[in-house]
Amino acid sequence: MILSVSRRTDIPQFYSDWFLNRLKEGYLYVKNPMNSHQISRIDLSPEQVELIVFWTKNPEPMMERIRELGSIPFYIQFTLTGYGNDIEPGLPDKRHLIDIFRETAEKVGKDRMVWRYDPIFLNGCYREEYHLRAFEEIARGVCGSAEKVVISFLDKYGKTERNMKGIPVEELDEEGMKRLGKGLASIAGTYGLRIEACAEIADLSSAGISRGSCIDPAMAEYLIGGPVCRRKDKNQRTECGCMESVEVGTYDTCLAGCKYCYANDSVEAVKRRRTLYDEHSPLLCGRVEEGDRISERKGRSVRKDPTLPFL
Repeated sequence: MILSVSRRTDIPQFYSDWFLNRLKEGYLYVKNPMNSHQISRIDLSPEQVELIVFWTKNPEPMMERIRELGSIPFYIQFTLTGYGNDIEPGLPDKRHLIDIFRETAEKVGKDRMVWRYDPIFLNGCYREEYHLRAFEEIARGVCGSAEKVVISFLDKYGKTERNMKGIPVEELDEEGMKRLGKGLASIAGTYGLRIEACAEIADLSSAGISRGSCIDPAMAEYLIGGPVCRRKDKNQRTECGCMESVEVGTYDTCLAGCKYCYANDSVEAVKRRRTLYDEHSPLLCGRVEEGDRISERKGRSVRKDPTLPFL
């Protein structure tokens, strides 16, 4: 199975000790976000975990223990945008993050690094010209440390709209996406980066941007060392091209405080959940309570023939 670590929170930045402790223990628990009394037990044995996909805005806290992954294949999706602390208040200076990106690539290899520039939105402060300048500055900084960049435009989830209350956002139509996308694609090409779009309804191929996926079959085949079953993740929206994976995160736990966040309900919700954090607990920021039901979740192999050895 593929582990998604995590769409719901930044585990490498804030909870890497918890995750690596769970990996050592060989299992973790995940509560169903739609029914908190349903808990899945996830087997983290090397026989079960075929690939780990990390999502983060700063993997530096995880890197001291990265060798504890052993032989498990993994790659890192590193989100690095041009927004200031009015939009991303909990992150270090962007120049420092570019340094971290390069240092991480030196440790794990550029073939395990994916740069994400998302979500993209426009307003009075962040015009198209601003995004083009910021994108180029970051592209210059990570040049040679990644082979792919993924972009996406802001989707207005319910939590996103609440978190962005008071922040103006201009709607981008398909032509606007193509116009900006063409400029980003040109910059990406200049710095040797392949550019893809994540879960966009709009077809940006005319701008030089192909459709991509975060849980990427091509990356999986490369890192696993053989063909994979390209089962679409039925839990994601129609436009999403991601492969099936097992999510291990918990909503309302990310401390970055990004205004466009779709995973945190509010600052107060994060503070409440954070009080439950125990790096040795099977649950991330949670406890097993009376009435909870724990069941084993069987992850399906992604390799076409799971009896074959890794190449």
